[in-house]
Amino acid sequence: HVQLVESGGGLVQPGGSLQLSCTASGYTRVAKCFGWFRQAPGKEREGVAAINSDDVTTNYADSVKGRLTISKDNTKNVLNLQMRNLKPEDSAMYYCAARSRHRGPPQTWISPNEWFVWGQGTQVTVS
Repeated sequence: HVQLVESGGGLVQPGGSLQLSCTASGYTRVAKCFGWFRQAPGKEREGVAAINSDDVTTNYADSVKGRLTISKDNTKNVLNLQMRNLKPEDSAMYYCAARSRHRGPPQTWISPNEWFVWGQGTQVTVS
């Protein structure tokens, strides 16, 4: 099976930057597509970014376009989320998730449904 471990969260001032990482281990051959999600207290989990197995095609939630960038480092089995110009409304627990393939067009990839493995999350607070 596959394990995912997030890191890089913390407290940052509005307008600041953070980079989150998600390290995959185990049977990573089946984890080809990845996504970043977040959940604030009292709110549903929402997708923010996803990347395809080609490591090039991506999709972002409208609320983060131009500020967040998802990327993969396959040499290290690490998924990254570069976060810039952070806003208080970006505060949440951030999770990475993996699956073997996306289904449907790119705009559907950030749905939190049908991911077979999730990390434990890393907290981001913008204040």
